[in-house]
Amino acid sequence: MGKALTLTASDGHKLSAYRADPAGKPKGALVVIQEIFGVNSHIREVCDGFAKDGYAALAPALFDRAQRGVDLGYTAPDIEVGRALRGKIGWDAVLKDVAAAIKAASDAGKVGIVGYCWGGSVAWRAATQLSGLSGAVGYYGGQIAEFKDEKPKVPVLLHFGEVDASIPLGDVEKIKAAQPKLPIHVYPGAGHGFSCDHRPSFHKASHELARKRTMEFFAKHVG
Repeated sequence: MGKALTLTASDGHKLSAYRADPAGKPKGALVVIQEIFGVNSHIREVCDGFAKDGYAALAPALFDRAQRGVDLGYTAPDIEVGRALRGKIGWDAVLKDVAAAIKAASDAGKVGIVGYCWGGSVAWRAATQLSGLSGAVGYYGGQIAEFKDEKPKVPVLLHFGEVDASIPLGDVEKIKAAQPKLPIHVYPGAGHGFSCDHRPSFHKASHELARKRTMEFFAKHVG
């Protein structure tokens, strides 16, 4: 369903991206932000799923500045590689690349952003720092607490797992305190990566409820 394309950031950096388009006229567009595993098969499947729901979905390869063609699995060695790559990419560069993706996706109408794991944090920062978005959804973003006092420019929806070993519930409470009007859902029994069916931590009931809420959110704010 999808295709590869090349985006150009404002500083001239060229990055690859995966785009999936719906069969008919799109309701709008969604920029899909990767975990620390690159634009891998799971992220491409996520894009394909959003396209089936009527949205143009575009996933920029945010690791291209450090290493091109990153497509990792979910083993312990993959996690170490992904963490190392994430550490090589600064926020300024990330936001430039996301801005390029927002611009490219805007040909399909209003643009929302959704991110998973590291991408959840990226989606939050995009909502507070960038223009061109109509809504943002973050799944288990571990760095959101660090930037909890930033003010979103658009509506935001956040999802967290109750037993996420990577994100203490204390961090979620800090985000709630800093952003009292934000819809923030915590899923009982769900851990980190609960919405990824390629991971052992996949939690089907939580994934389905979170996705239902996500699609209702985008239907309201994106189209």
